[in-house]
Formats: sequence, C-alpha cells, structure tokens
Amino acid sequence: MLRTGKPPAPFRVAKLLMALREAGARDTALPHCGECGRPRPYVGSRSGGRWGCSPCFDKPAVCAGCHQQRRVVRRDRHGQPRCAKCPDTDGDPVKELTQLITGLDPALDADTVRTALERATKRPAGQNRLAWAVIERPELLTSAGHEAPTPAVLRFISELVAGGATTVVNPACPRCHGVKALSKLLDGQRICRACFAKHAAVPCARCGAVREPATRDAAGQPLCPNCLIRDPVNLEVCVCCGRRRPVAVRLADGVRCPSCRPKEIQECGHCGRTAPCEVSRATGQPWCERCQQRWVTCNGCGTVAQARGGSFEEPLCAKCTNPDPDFWGRCPVCQTTWQLSPRTCQRCVLDQRIRGLLGNDTGTIAPELVPFHEALTSAERPDVALAWISRPKVQDLLERIGRDERRVTDDILDDLPSGKVLAHLRSVLVATGALTPRDERLVALEKWITETVQARTDLTARRILHGYAVWHHLRRLRRRIGDQHTTQLQDLNVRCHVTAADNFLTWLAAQGLALGTCTQVDLERWMTDPAFTYREETGHFVRWSVQHRHAHGLTFGTVRWTGPQGTIDSEKRWADARRLLNDDTLPTADRIAGLLLILYAQKISTISQLTVDDVNITGETVAITFGTSPVVLPMPLATLVRELLANRRGKAKIGTPDDGPWLFPGGQPGRPLSDSQIGLRLHKIGIRPQQDRSTALFALAAELPAAILARMLGVHIQVAVQWQKASGGDWAAYAADVSNRARKAPAP
Repeated sequence: MLRTGKPPAPFRVAKLLMALREAGARDTALPHCGECGRPRPYVGSRSGGRWGCSPCFDKPAVCAGCHQQRRVVRRDRHGQPRCAKCPDTDGDPVKELTQLITGLDPALDADTVRTALERATKRPAGQNRLAWAVIERPELLTSAGHEAPTPAVLRFISELVAGGATTVVNPACPRCHGVKALSKLLDGQRICRACFAKHAAVPCARCGAVREPATRDAAGQPLCPNCLIRDPVNLEVCVCCGRRRPVAVRLADGVRCPSCRPKEIQECGHCGRTAPCEVSRATGQPWCERCQQRWVTCNGCGTVAQARGGSFEEPLCAKCTNPDPDFWGRCPVCQTTWQLSPRTCQRCVLDQRIRGLLGNDTGTIAPELVPFHEALTSAERPDVALAWISRPKVQDLLERIGRDERRVTDDILDDLPSGKVLAHLRSVLVATGALTPRDERLVALEKWITETVQARTDLTARRILHGYAVWHHLRRLRRRIGDQHTTQLQDLNVRCHVTAADNFLTWLAAQGLALGTCTQVDLERWMTDPAFTYREETGHFVRWSVQHRHAHGLTFGTVRWTGPQGTIDSEKRWADARRLLNDDTLPTADRIAGLLLILYAQKISTISQLTVDDVNITGETVAITFGTSPVVLPMPLATLVRELLANRRGKAKIGTPDDGPWLFPGGQPGRPLSDSQIGLRLHKIGIRPQQDRSTALFALAAELPAAILARMLGVHIQVAVQWQKASGGDWAAYAADVSNRARKAPAP
C-alpha cells in the first residue's frame, strides 16, 4: 500500500498516506482514486474500502428544482438533489425545530436550542438534516432517541439536557435499558458500547475467550485484545530484561516491557514517601503507584473517586485537580468519568462483568436481581466490587444464579456450595432487597442437628437424640427468641448440649450398652474417663432422659452457682474506664463497647445487638436502653455515643443500606458486628470481657436492689437476685440510703 496507494483498503490507510505526504515523505505513494486510478492529494471514502476523488464521486444528478442534470450541492428534506441555482424553499427547518422544542419543553428558550444545535453539528447541511429528522419524529427527543438516524441527534439531545431540559431526556439503550452513550448502530438502533461488544463477542481463535474481537489473524480468525497484545508479531525484545514481551514504553535506548518500565526513586508529591514514582500528567509532580490506585473522599467536592491531585491529607479528584474538561480523557462507555486515559472506567467494566455473570444472552438481568446489580454498580468503591466479583468462588456462584431461570430464593441458594462466600453473597442479596431476611443461625443449627441425628445408625438412639435436640432444645429456643434472631451464645449452647448427648450415646454404644440399660456404675465409669467432656451438658441430658423415661435409676448432680470465680478488682475497673474515656487513639466503637461492659455490666451479645433506636437523645441528655428502663449516660460517654451515631460505618463496601439500624455495624451488609469480633477487639485494648463484666455486676449488685438492677441492665430477675446475694447487698441498705438522701434534701 505504501508503494501503490490503490484501494480497496480501510480509509485510515489513505489518511496515513496523505499525512505522510503532508509531513514531507517522497518515497510513499499518493492515494489513488478507485474510479479513475489517478493519484490525488486528497480523496474521500465510501463503503467497501473504496477511495475516490471529488470529480469521480460527485456524480451529476437531476435537480428536483430545475430538472436539469447538474452537480449536486445539497439535498432537501425529502432527500432529493438540488443544484446551486435551486435552493430548497420549503420553510426554515431550524426555525421550525426551535418552535417545536420550545413548545414541547417550556424550560428551554430559542437561544438554548440554537446553541445546542450548533454544538451538535457545525455544518448548515448537517443542521438541516438534524432538524428535518426531529420535526418528522418528535418522539426522538423523549422516548425513541435510540432510533436516531444520525449521531448528531444524540449529541443534540445531550446538549438540550445539559441546558436544563425537563421533557427532553437522554435515550436509554434498547438492550440493557441503561442511560449511556449510544455509540454503536445495530439493526437500525443505537446501542451502548457494552451491548455491542456482547453482540459482537465470538470465541477467540487462540484462547477461546468469548469477547469482542480486537483484530483478526492472517487466516481471518478473530483475536481478543489479550491475544492481540501477546501476539508474537507485536512483541519486541525489552532492552532491560532481554525478553520478548509487550511494549510498555519506547525510550531513546529502546523499548521497555511493563515490568521494566522505568520508575525513578523519588519523593512522592502526594504522600511524601520515597518510592518508585512516575510523573503525573495532571500535576507534573512524581507520584507512587500506591497513590495512583488510591480512592479517597475529595476535599473539594466531597465525591468518592480516585485521587488525582492535592495532598495526602487533602486529596482532590480529577475535576477539582484540573476543571478543564478538555484535559481529561473520557470513558468510552459512560462518557462521564474524567480520567487520565480513554479506556473504559472501572464502574463500566464492573457493569459489563456483572451483566456477563447474571444476565442472559442479551445482557438483561432478572427483575428480582436488578436491586442487587444496582447496589454493586453504585458502590462507592467500584475497585472493591471488581475485586470481589473477580474471585473464582464468587464468579462461580453468580454464574449459577444467572443461569438458573427460577426466581432467586433461599431454597436455590441452599443448594449451592456452602461457605463464607455464599454467606456474604446472601447478606448482600438481603441488604439490597433481592431476598427476604431470615434467621441464618437457626437455619444452620437445624441443618446441623438433622445431620447429627441422621448420622446415628441405631434407631432407638436416633429417636432419643432427635427428641432431645428438636423437641426440647429447638422448641425452647424458638419460643424464647420469638420474632428475634438467634444469638451466637444461644446457638453455641444448643450445639454443646446436643454434642454432649451424642458423645454419651456413642460411648454407650462402644461399651455395648444402651441408654435404657445404663446403670449408675456405668455412668460413673463414664465420668472417670479421661476423654470425658461437656460435664454440665451431659448431666442435663442424663436428667432429661430420666425425666422422659429413656433411662432409669441414674443421678447426675448439679453445681449451684455461688458467685464469680475470678478476682474482683475494682481498682482495675475504674482505671480501664478512665483510659477508655480519655484515650483518643483508640477507635470510638471499641471505647464505647468497653465502657458499656465495664460500667453497665453488659454482655457482648447484648452490645452487638444494640440499635440506633435504643439510643434516645433529648437536648443535652443521651440515654440508652438495655432493659425496660433507659439509663442516662454521663457526659464523657454521651459525647462518644453522639460521635459514634454520626460516624458509624461497617466494613461492608457492597450493598450497605443507608438506614442500617445497628449501633455497631459489621463486615456483612445489614448485619451487626459479631460477638466474637467485639470480643477480639476488646482483648486487643486490654479488656477481659468475662472477668471485667463480673466485677461490674458485682459492684452494681452491691449498690442496687435486684428489681432495679434487672430493669436497668436487662438481666433476668433471678440472675439479679443471685448477684445481689453474692455481693452481700440487700434492699434494706438501699432503702436506708434513699431515706437519708430524702432527709438531707433542702427545703423547696
């Protein structure tokens, strides 16, 4: 082509030849006209890779005005040719268009319409064609924009919307129904880039990946973008490592691969640390790789985006770093993301991948999964969502859900491989409204009990274990929790009792015994076994068996609680309280959880289940409800609770509801921080939950009557009475103290 310059070939080759000649090349050929064969300094293009000069392409035609065969200068609104002497006199299309739009959308005036028209297309002929198309089909402005005959119509609509239009709207893609840039034409409809890529996707001839071809090999077979980059023809020898690899940069001494791309050790202009850096095109300062990937809340506009300027403490997004829109590249899909390169932005890549996993052949997602899709694509950190769905286990689960034609329910998810990934996916589906919430701990407990009972081969032992686990423990648990969800301690308590019963039945079977034939001697022999575990739980099972006549003549004593077993260190309690109130280096949530345990003897399971509704703020007073009566918090603690309410946020980055009720939100969306996590965090700051709670409860029981203790702290009245007896407190001392305070009070 460089020697002949003859078509057919892509028109970009002709543009290359013209640019080379204009730059001073003399050994390359001029592009030749495909009609007359003459070399021409400028040619135009037609479909099929044909080039041509103006005399050959501008064929004369019969003018619709004078009916003479003349050179065509323009065409009228009916597409008929017109010569230079016969202009179209059938009204002013621009004026008609202005009247149509101002009548359709009162928010727009004539100047706004004309400005939008000039920005959409510069040439008068193009403006006339645009006006005729809209006048003929006004619905292009409101609902049928995807049927626009020319791209200029879409640009015109976007300019009107930017000018304040309320009736005129940007068209949605007819395939995915997303309001995006409709840059591709397929079957007479304008569709988005992602849907066109899905339509054009074919298996790569080398790797087999189903993607839109980036090129074709010598045999005409499609190649995906990855195979194009790694094609041996496109590889070059890196001057640094000596390997044939894709070219990342060309320098004076040769090409460099991505691994050997030069980075100077400099002080980063954003974070200030010394590391391998590149020079930022936005600021002209060196910045390290960590700062290039950093997502922040912009100090200028408050949006969450990638840091492109400013300092580490006061970062700025792309728009606030350089407000010039012509400086930045645009995402080719959404046309809204300001970035340093013209590649697809992370949010649009995320949308494409999710549609590939959950959508059908056309990319359409089931209606019940639309909220889940919106929650993923609208996440503040699309890079986090991308990393999550890129995990193999997550991809496998999403593909299974997408391929299943049934509506997504808990039963369908229960058939999938269980694990932490499925549990997190279920929590995201619940938080986004795709699934109704259920008691997951209770469901898992029921499944575990069923498997444990079915594992027993002896039918009699299986019946006994089933009655103990289901009709005793599960029935009592359901009655106790009511409409609430099972706590971790309740779940653990049932599992321990059922495990103890199962172990005891297994031991009896190994000794050739049954529960009905077991004697007291056999039971005591079991108790002296070195492998004996779950003493209290096994005793409960033995007593239950005797009560229900599964065993006879067996006794297993119980140990009555007489008080705390650990040391009661009041000085350490107050020292820890002062440290939590004054140490600003500790996380606010950990300080509040520790103070609620140390000062108000709250269990970790109670602290994790606290909600925003349990905190009542009235003026300067902050009260929290543990039982039936609210407790007014002292000012240092009240200030911390106000701060937590204003800034509470869990670690869940996907599907987190804005109105989450939990005071201590957890790592899964819509769920509180687990008991084990709160315990671990308290241990890290030097709090021992069991011992410190016993100390607090011992001190409070010595000062308050059991009834008041139960109402304020939310403990059972019998538990409050036991602690009061253990601490030596009584009602009479409290009544006498109240009486003395009443006598000492000044007269009004």
